[in-house]
Amino acid sequence: MNGSGAVIEAARDGLVYVPIGGAGEIGMNMYAYGCQGKWIVVECGITFGNETTPGIDVMTADPAFLEELGDDLLAMVLTHAHEDHQGATAYLWPRLQCPVYATQFTAAMVRPRLAEEGLLDRVPLNEVPLKGAIELGPFRLRLITVTHSIPEPNALAIETPLGRIVHTGDWKLDPDPLIGPVADEAAFRSLGEKGILAMVCDSTNVFVPGDSGSEGDVRRALVEVVGRYRNRVAVACFASNVARIESIALAAEANGRDVALVGRSLWRVTEIARECGYLQGIKPFLTEHDAGFVPRGNILLICTGSQGERGSALARISQHDHANIVLEDGDAVLFSSRNIPGNERNIYAMQDRLVHDGVEILTGRDAPIHVSGHPARDELAQLYDWVRPGISVPMHGEHRHLREHAAFARSLGINDARIVADGAALKLAPGEPEIVGQVQVGRLGLDGKRLVPLEDALLAERRRMNFAGFAFVSVGIDSRGRLAEAPRITLRGLATGAEEADLADDIEAEIERVTERRARRKWDAERLSEDLRLAVRRVVSRAIGKKPVTEVHVFRL
Repeated sequence: MNGSGAVIEAARDGLVYVPIGGAGEIGMNMYAYGCQGKWIVVECGITFGNETTPGIDVMTADPAFLEELGDDLLAMVLTHAHEDHQGATAYLWPRLQCPVYATQFTAAMVRPRLAEEGLLDRVPLNEVPLKGAIELGPFRLRLITVTHSIPEPNALAIETPLGRIVHTGDWKLDPDPLIGPVADEAAFRSLGEKGILAMVCDSTNVFVPGDSGSEGDVRRALVEVVGRYRNRVAVACFASNVARIESIALAAEANGRDVALVGRSLWRVTEIARECGYLQGIKPFLTEHDAGFVPRGNILLICTGSQGERGSALARISQHDHANIVLEDGDAVLFSSRNIPGNERNIYAMQDRLVHDGVEILTGRDAPIHVSGHPARDELAQLYDWVRPGISVPMHGEHRHLREHAAFARSLGINDARIVADGAALKLAPGEPEIVGQVQVGRLGLDGKRLVPLEDALLAERRRMNFAGFAFVSVGIDSRGRLAEAPRITLRGLATGAEEADLADDIEAEIERVTERRARRKWDAERLSEDLRLAVRRVVSRAIGKKPVTEVHVFRL
């Protein structure tokens, strides 16, 4: 298949869409549009590491193709402030160095990370009002208000000389969103009447029937649920869901409870929200230190850690490792959140620890205390009815989501539905849509202070060490080619305390046998080192069934 050169060429006289991240996966969103030789990128998100990426907690899309564009990359546009849509901005901007456009709340969420990276004065971060417009070369963008689980979410109407595109971002149709207006039905209908070439649309909840539910319903449920309890209540939710935080605070007030925030991200988001005019009328929150002086029946804790993240507030509380907060028999934890796929093991382990301590657990399966921020099938059908695009292009989902979304769009009368995975370039116009090339995509991991390719040998070696252990041996050889002294053997992650001495003895005996055999040959340090490395791996494999990462250093005395 043709590479990036063909894709760049196709965009000189055509309109091209290229997902860099977020198509075929959930998270790490980044989508490029090219027209008349110029490009924009929508979103710059992260995803999170797991047990297969030791030492890597944050991952970004590889922006290699966007770097190739140079000055033809006109801007980065962020639809909203969730980390999987803007969290990589500070990490990747030095490679792209283009203006960034966002609404007030999203820009305010981006700035602290830019400051951490020393980029606050370098990045041209432009604030755009809700329903505002942006002119970028052949692109005219207009923000369309939608509802989601964070303030100021937007879809984008992208007008070009070759046709109009609707890029939905993350959205739902919430009739009572509590913070911000409802979705702009009139704007979507107007676009549909003008004619939409393609709609690039969120696929997250395509398997969910009906609608996603309303934040207004959650608020009413929380008031009732919190009222059931007489001891300490903690509520775990996503820090970015400002409407949910407001609902929890109002539910606490309705039941005579003060509210304390437990977790740094909650303080950061709520401070930004107040600066942007949200959470008006909500009393100042208590600190976690102050919460300890409030009677159990008069306090409600809002905690980070709904996904069981290592080091998060609720995870530390469940491990009895929090400096200020203890949950005990008779307390309750409400999970006003969903389980993000891949986090289930950490979540259930954390919940199990809490239950062991006598804490009652309540989730969205037990009471209507959570709704999704993404559209279920009825909402998807409603948007397609308003917009009536010529082409459906599913995004923001794993391959199973994209395929189901395409089939659903066809069932709604959209004749052309295209599944476009990360790196594939879809030419939308002129003429029939077609894949015109494949650009480089992949994942970069934040390793300490720098980004490294996840395919790099560094990560492969670290994974091997993580799963198979490590053996290091230092061997001194005398002038006759024999052992000058006992080898120094270091084993990590291989043997229990009872096994280690015997395993080291076996390794030493094998090293002595190999060096004795090699002593009769011409001195070759490199060959001897390799023979000893293989010998150590054989001994360990024979003893415990593992083949560790092994290093042998040979030096002549």
